[in-house]
Amino acid sequence: MKKYFGPSTLVAAAFIGPGTLTTCTMAGVQTGYMLLWAMLFSIAATMILQEMSARLGFITRAGLGEAINQQFTKGISRYLVFFLVIGAILIGNAAYEAGNISGGVLGLHLMVGELKILPLLLGGISFLFLYFGRYKLIERVLIFLVILMSICFLATAVIVQPDLNAILKGFRPSGINDHFLLIMGLIGTTVVPYNLFLHASTISKKWDTNATLKDIRIENAVAIILGGLISMLIIITAAASQGQVEAVTSAKDLATQLEPLFGTAAKWGMGLGLLAAGLSSTLTAPIAAAYAAQGLFGWEKDEKDIKFRAVWMLILGIGILVAMTGAKPVLIIKFAQITNAILLPFVALYLLYISNSKKLLGTHTNTILINTLGIIVIGITILLSIKTFNKIFNFL
Repeated sequence: MKKYFGPSTLVAAAFIGPGTLTTCTMAGVQTGYMLLWAMLFSIAATMILQEMSARLGFITRAGLGEAINQQFTKGISRYLVFFLVIGAILIGNAAYEAGNISGGVLGLHLMVGELKILPLLLGGISFLFLYFGRYKLIERVLIFLVILMSICFLATAVIVQPDLNAILKGFRPSGINDHFLLIMGLIGTTVVPYNLFLHASTISKKWDTNATLKDIRIENAVAIILGGLISMLIIITAAASQGQVEAVTSAKDLATQLEPLFGTAAKWGMGLGLLAAGLSSTLTAPIAAAYAAQGLFGWEKDEKDIKFRAVWMLILGIGILVAMTGAKPVLIIKFAQITNAILLPFVALYLLYISNSKKLLGTHTNTILINTLGIIVIGITILLSIKTFNKIFNFL
């Protein structure tokens, strides 16, 4: 069982958060099956990059932050790398955290109604788990709930009997110009930059030296493919609800796709799923940022260290404040996914560079195939990021 479920499962659970639920639902409602190809690309990109991160953590027994610290020891390159990586961590994780909290709040809206105090309540619960270190126990329960919700989407997909020919056509790239930001959102909700730091840091703790790289690659592939299939099922069930929902602007719109399975109780099923996905992801994003900072600055490896706690408190605090601004949660979540997609090339480039360091990895550096695939993935994300900036500037 350990060969198939481990640190990569945590990564999959982290990206199957409210952002995935919301963005994939928007994709299905607005475009039907058209953007399934974008999700397939996102799954492949995640597998390639997370394999590099996992291999780095396993061989060096350290995280990506430590690797960067060791690789860039002095000079202007060190300051430039630190500035860009820290910026990516703070901006990306804070945006993602706001989306996580907003997603959990969306779930609570379905169950208890719209109350202004809900972001603070959810953030407070997350703070207690993180501060007292009890988040691991609740995380297991929440991952179970997310898996349960995933089974619900599979059952719903079977019930609605989607058009298989239309699904197959959805894997042919199309709609790039018309649905560009939505494509960026799908990539940003799956290929999450902070997961690259989280994976490398946790794998050295959960895999002993008796394991092999083959074991790690198998576990990585199983977890990421499983998470990707769940995302695709959300798109498929949402596509089947076209005509019932014209746009995704509220939690009720999200719940509509589960009505074939739950009927009038669909809001409770979606509410619980959003809450579980939001809270589990709310715990991982701040911790990933803290691990990254810990490695970059060479802090003591102690989760109770004041500097470690200060980082995750900052990320959590920003997330709570943004969620309490009154902005629509769906818009916050979409912004978070696009932000992550823009920041991804920076982190991925560092990972690719370090994964070719013989000083760190010895004979376990990237193969020609992995380098080629990595360059293709990064090249595509860079082009998409540039196009996103152009759209933003044209809008301004």
